[in-house]
Amino acid sequence: MTAAADPTPPRPPSPIADYGLLGDTRTAALVAADGGIDWLCVPRFDSEPLFGRLVGGADAGTFRVGPAGPATVVDRRYRRHTATLSTTWAVGGRRLTLTEAMVAEVSGRLLPTTLVVRRLSVEDAAVEAVVEFDPRLGLRHRRPRVHTRREALVCEWGPLAVSLACEPAFTVEPGRPTVVQVAPGRPVTLVMAVANREPLIHVPPAAAWERLVDDEDRWRAWTAGIDGSLPFREHVVRSLLTMRLLTYSPSGAPVAAPTTSLPEDPGGVRNWDYRYVWPRDASIGVSAFLSVGKPEEARGFLAWLLHATRLHRPRLPALLTLHGRDVPAERDLPGWPGYRGSVPVRIGNAAAGQHQLDGYGWVIDAAWAFAQAGHRLHPETWRTVRAFADVVARCWPDPDAGIWEVREPAQHVHSKLMGWLALDRALAIAESHRLSEVQRRRWREARDAIAAEVRTSGYDATTSSYVRTYGSDDVDAALLVLPLLEMDHADSPRVRGTVDAVRDRLSAGGPLLYRYPPGRDGFPGAEGAFLPCSFWLVQALARTGRRDEAVDLFRAVLDLAGPLGLYPEELDPVTGAHLGNYPQTLTHAALVQAALAIRDAPAG
Repeated sequence: MTAAADPTPPRPPSPIADYGLLGDTRTAALVAADGGIDWLCVPRFDSEPLFGRLVGGADAGTFRVGPAGPATVVDRRYRRHTATLSTTWAVGGRRLTLTEAMVAEVSGRLLPTTLVVRRLSVEDAAVEAVVEFDPRLGLRHRRPRVHTRREALVCEWGPLAVSLACEPAFTVEPGRPTVVQVAPGRPVTLVMAVANREPLIHVPPAAAWERLVDDEDRWRAWTAGIDGSLPFREHVVRSLLTMRLLTYSPSGAPVAAPTTSLPEDPGGVRNWDYRYVWPRDASIGVSAFLSVGKPEEARGFLAWLLHATRLHRPRLPALLTLHGRDVPAERDLPGWPGYRGSVPVRIGNAAAGQHQLDGYGWVIDAAWAFAQAGHRLHPETWRTVRAFADVVARCWPDPDAGIWEVREPAQHVHSKLMGWLALDRALAIAESHRLSEVQRRRWREARDAIAAEVRTSGYDATTSSYVRTYGSDDVDAALLVLPLLEMDHADSPRVRGTVDAVRDRLSAGGPLLYRYPPGRDGFPGAEGAFLPCSFWLVQALARTGRRDEAVDLFRAVLDLAGPLGLYPEELDPVTGAHLGNYPQTLTHAALVQAALAIRDAPAG
């Protein structure tokens, strides 16, 4: 039995940490603890939102499936080693469970490329649930043209179509909540399919549920191939699953995050669009996948990079779209209220035009790791790497925007260090790949010149630490890469002094670090502690012989995860609230690398 319900009152936005991630390796949804999908772009991560309530308010649409009345979450978790999310509410003395996922494997099957499957079930007694299906496409929250076809509700916006099928069958009216009885032994299954410029494929709910179960088996098989000797393996597996869900499978490119404009400073203007690919962040993830026995992810990214940079070579863009195109110009969305009043809401990203020297280091390091794992680089990939190394050899003396994308160029020490790494790794690859002696000599001379200049201009003897920029006395958490580079030995006083200085002077309390001294980036307002830096500190401690300290710090940072093991970009050091776009690929990749460093560190 079903009944239309009165329009639900506006729901306050959930804390960022309470959102779960559903994904199919093409796009991703964020679902709140009350069962509301408040963010989903279709058909890709960087497309227009179909449900945008997260930053667009009630007019931007949602898809809520959950209790019709007051309820309390009593259990919420991912099914072990899968991407299936289960939420159980206490409704009076009864229990209502929502099990949901997006089907990731569609190759070789007659399935829509986006298929969201949601099932409500109870065990002991019937419970009233509510279904609120309110798709509002795009930047203007456009309502659909609606009709019914083959027992499914169909919503259309020109070339985009979305269907909703229910079993048992009941009527759903977009924008108006529907109350449904969920009885023991009679689960309610809802299936949403998306088609963009292609036929809309109807999948009966029972068949869609079978596909979800099949997908779970594939995820379990995928995770079974992850190195079993890893410390904190369950945390690492969840991070790798998250990273895989955030990788766009048609191209092999990982997005930095599936969201835009979740604030680093609630109520402030530090709201950015992260639905694009930063080669730097992607390269860190590649190294993580390689180190746990997943070379296919690395091969996919390198193939994407070869394609994506073809129009820009020899320059490496700071970020690109999923298909390797230029990122749209940054602009504000008028009328969007933002997450808890944090405006502006933005699409596009102005960092796309910046020169970031460090990116070359991360990318060439990923190519080196791939070669070190026994995989010879494709000739065109090696030509691309050589071109990148030539750019570094020529341009390393120039100021750049740095890893943190500060919009005034400077002589960032971390950028120089990564330029050194780019040339050092390129020379290492050249030991097994063809290279002219002229290039070899030019790279070696530039690498040595960078080291000499950084040791002179980038080091402050009074604090026994490398610094953020030439001539400054600030430190930079990105300098925690020093022990990984071997420009100076990991046990050297300079490296240890830098690690200690970052830990002391950028502490945000407990295991948290700021990425640089707060208030020194040219933007108004404050920001939180940057979570990847905490994992980089774990890595640095492990690499400098302080494994026990690294383990203690790692445990403390793990405790800061959201209830589902997901991490944002930043945390509020006072409240522990999650800040910034979420979940963040870089944070999860840094977690994996920190665990690997602990694994490889000698005891003591």
